[in-house]
Amino acid sequence: MEFIDLKAQYAQLRAPVMQRIQAVLDHGAYVMGPEIRELEEKLAAYVGVRHCLAVSSGTDALLIAMMALDIRPGEEVITTPFTFIATGEMIALLGAKPVFVDIDPETLNLDPALIERAITSRTRAIMPVSLYGQCADFDAINAIAAAHGLAVIEDGAQSFGATYQGRRSCGLSTIGCTSFFPSKPLGCYGDGGAVFTDDDALASAMREIRVHGQDRRYHHPRIGINARMDTLQAAILLAKLEIFPDEVVARGRIGARYTQRIASRCPSVVTPTVLPTNTSVYAQYTVQIENRAEVSQHLNSRGVPTAVHYPMPLHQQPAFAFLRLGPGSFPVAERAAGRVLSLPMHPNLDEATQDLVVEALRDAVQACREPAPAQ
Repeated sequence: MEFIDLKAQYAQLRAPVMQRIQAVLDHGAYVMGPEIRELEEKLAAYVGVRHCLAVSSGTDALLIAMMALDIRPGEEVITTPFTFIATGEMIALLGAKPVFVDIDPETLNLDPALIERAITSRTRAIMPVSLYGQCADFDAINAIAAAHGLAVIEDGAQSFGATYQGRRSCGLSTIGCTSFFPSKPLGCYGDGGAVFTDDDALASAMREIRVHGQDRRYHHPRIGINARMDTLQAAILLAKLEIFPDEVVARGRIGARYTQRIASRCPSVVTPTVLPTNTSVYAQYTVQIENRAEVSQHLNSRGVPTAVHYPMPLHQQPAFAFLRLGPGSFPVAERAAGRVLSLPMHPNLDEATQDLVVEALRDAVQACREPAPAQ
């Protein structure tokens, strides 16, 4: 059993992927070739924004977004402590300060009710993460940002294809960022990412930042980075984009079926809450459970792979020790970090395999509740 079955997806797409790759090999424009522009146009149309820029990774997408907003050392960006390190890491890399706010206990996304009290005179932006494939509450977040003159950057690395109030992830705020890492809902065969915006000036700045701050050859009006997407990765994404809408539907169906089956077979397991305003692409199908280590070990012994996204909140990572935030600073995030467990999830997961996972989970939960035999 695969945790994410990229091989099954490739078997389905072998011919169009190879055709796209061969086209790049034939024209030889391996950097910023014509597929880059084609991909950007199609992604912008899909999200529903004016501008998309293909970049080298989701991490670089976050960095480019903040550089375009001219976020400087000593300034602050509000974000969640319950995410992959890239979210806080890029804030700190610019010399800015990540200001963490605890998460909503149901969605595990940034809790809008806690944001305003974290805003100071140094705050420049809010960076919500659309975790596990579901968008954060952007109406509430955008309203707070507008009231305080702040930008909003969506970290949509896990949510590309999801919707909020009928609008797609990455088109919900000042700048949307996503990742095309292979395991993402839309993934290439290496690193890749994109930034999205309706703001013409920000789009122009991000295009320059992506290529060393260059506006024309050998002329650099700003400091930038090398964050171009390889043309081969764009070609692969173009092939995969053709079936992506069907995969989004499949992910939603599989995620909903997981929730229904687990609720009936394993009622003590907390399943993901998807708000009525949202759809989820289930980048991970993540439950919350007691005795996680024991349950995971039991599942693995039955051939069911698992993962933990994420076992340690950012404020407890050694890299962020300079923030001096001890245990108990963000209790909801800390509790979630000790309980979350991700199960196999991909758009080719068939019902029989899904049922095996659920039955193994039921057995694992029951086994881990039984008292140890007397010695």
